[in-house]
Amino acid sequence: MPKVSVFVDVQNVYYTTRSSFGKNFDYNRFWAKVSQQHTITQAFAYAINKNDEKQKQFQNILRAIGFEVKLKPFIQRADGSAKGDWDVGIAVDMMECAAYSEAMILVSGDGDFDILVTRIQQKYGIPVEVYGTPALTAASLQQAATRFIPIDHELLL
Repeated sequence: MPKVSVFVDVQNVYYTTRSSFGKNFDYNRFWAKVSQQHTITQAFAYAINKNDEKQKQFQNILRAIGFEVKLKPFIQRADGSAKGDWDVGIAVDMMECAAYSEAMILVSGDGDFDILVTRIQQKYGIPVEVYGTPALTAASLQQAATRFIPIDHELLL
């Protein structure tokens, strides 16, 4: 089985599955599905740290599954807007891991990643699969992926 690196944009997955289905993503089922077809060598879950007890429990569940949880502080601006985005961190990690991965999996619907996915495939010649909710995953990201796997009821709680 090919060795794969997994990258999960936790905030994106949370909001897109809630918006599309009114349900949460099932990380255990996802891990089991990926493990049937790949050897997971590393898996990262990128999340925002709000120092909330429920979030800490969720992050511990992710760690127990096998994810390395990377946290970034949640920033509330004076104007009421918020910032907490992992796009650059995910991109850097994916580029670094591509050099020694046989395949990559990105779980996100963010169209900003289409250039990254294309570049990894071109530069390293490895497949990049993308999991996302069909209605809320950018068409450009779906097209850039070697294979787009829709998040559907099979991968929801």
